[in-house]
Amino acid sequence: MPQPHEQVPATDVALIALGGNEPSPTGAPLDTLRAALGEIAMAIGPITGKSRMFGTPCFPAGAGPDYVNAAVAVATRLPAAEILRRLHEIEQNHGRARLQRWGMRTLDLDLLALGGAVLPDRATYEDWRALPADLQQMRAPDALVLPHPRLQDRAFVLVPLADVAADWVHPVLGQSVAAMLAALPAADRDAVVPLD
Repeated sequence: MPQPHEQVPATDVALIALGGNEPSPTGAPLDTLRAALGEIAMAIGPITGKSRMFGTPCFPAGAGPDYVNAAVAVATRLPAAEILRRLHEIEQNHGRARLQRWGMRTLDLDLLALGGAVLPDRATYEDWRALPADLQQMRAPDALVLPHPRLQDRAFVLVPLADVAADWVHPVLGQSVAAMLAALPAADRDAVVPLD
């Protein structure tokens, strides 16, 4: 228990995207994501919202089998870097190998946002958000960038996220998840289909 002079970190809400399109030691992607939910709750904090599971076309097109995607909201006192470290451990537990950016994977856990944090700073965030499409697949940031610089562009992220955090407002764009989702082409939204 903290002593009276110690400061206890405030609870924040972490928004996490889950995805996978290859079997893991746990089983098929749907089984892997379900198992990962329990591990997230143990490692990060209590899950306060959980989306349905969705089937989504592989991104980028032609890169492999279609994905299973979901999203969760988690109450946590952990800093962003520690959340990311723990998410990477969970991925490794399910056979994730980081061989290719945007390649096939057994489990992908992305920290999308932590409350209203913009990390590492606004300028770096803006640089990554504005990165041209042809460079996005080739470059990865060397520091955690929050909110995830592509979340507003991806139906496979926003459709599940709308199940758990439709009212969350992007701290840079000033738009809610629901508004960002509505701004995407209908064909993108319709391609993300519930599995349960």
